[in-house]
Amino acid sequence: MTSTIQSMTGYGRGEVTSQGIRFVVEIKTVNHRFQELVLRLPQGWMSVEEAVKKVVQPVVRRGRADVFVHVEGVGKPPCSLSVDWGLVDLIVQSATEMAPRYGIKTPPTAAELLQLPGVLKIEETRFDPQALEEPLLEAVGLACKALATMRKREGEALYRDLVDRSENLKRYGNEIRERAPQVIQAFRERLERRMEEWLEREAGWMDRITGEAALFADKADIEEELTRLGSHIDQLGVVLLHSNEPIGRQLDFLLQEMNREVNTIGSKANDAKIGAFVVECKSELEKMREQVQNIE
Repeated sequence: MTSTIQSMTGYGRGEVTSQGIRFVVEIKTVNHRFQELVLRLPQGWMSVEEAVKKVVQPVVRRGRADVFVHVEGVGKPPCSLSVDWGLVDLIVQSATEMAPRYGIKTPPTAAELLQLPGVLKIEETRFDPQALEEPLLEAVGLACKALATMRKREGEALYRDLVDRSENLKRYGNEIRERAPQVIQAFRERLERRMEEWLEREAGWMDRITGEAALFADKADIEEELTRLGSHIDQLGVVLLHSNEPIGRQLDFLLQEMNREVNTIGSKANDAKIGAFVVECKSELEKMREQVQNIE
């Protein structure tokens, strides 16, 4: 069976060329508690930031995504020239009035007028990135598709690993359940040997052993913990298979509950063999916890 889970780590790349302009979009994702999008756009392209985020957000529902946008082939915007004719008129009129007063015979040339401050205005045509938004978003979509494919592939590997480790936990739980009655019987036998050494056989001797054994059995009873542990394992399997939403936090919670049950089993059982199984369970849970940190 396959799972719908996705890894939070992945990489995707998309490339589109339109009107001689090449758009290259790269998306890199890593694990994070929440959704965090970091966009790195070329200078002057901030107006398309929200449009890019709307494409990426549904794909990266949890985790940090670094989105790199490269634009190649956009030349320097053309310039426009304009003359302040009102200012030129004033300058020429003033020059005409100054000529007879100061004996100036040569009027200012056009070149000289253009060099005067404020006469000639040079303006760059403003570039509008939104005019190229469609091919850019197409490249973003391609990068998201490649990213989703990789995250799903990684998620399938995580799923298989978690299922295998869950089966190990079930096996250890069954071993512990089989061992538990032997622990109580061994305690009873030890108690009988000690009573034989310390007490004479008198009225109530066997009743005392029975009472002590029953008290120990009650304190060492781990059936409830084993039942809850098995229930958590089954629930983890259901979540892995049937959830279409981000499940990383839910899995982390289940693992915490499983770890709590295992710790209680270890403290109550008071048995070396069960203790060894508890150590194996905790090792598997720790490895599972590390894997779950990468699940969306």
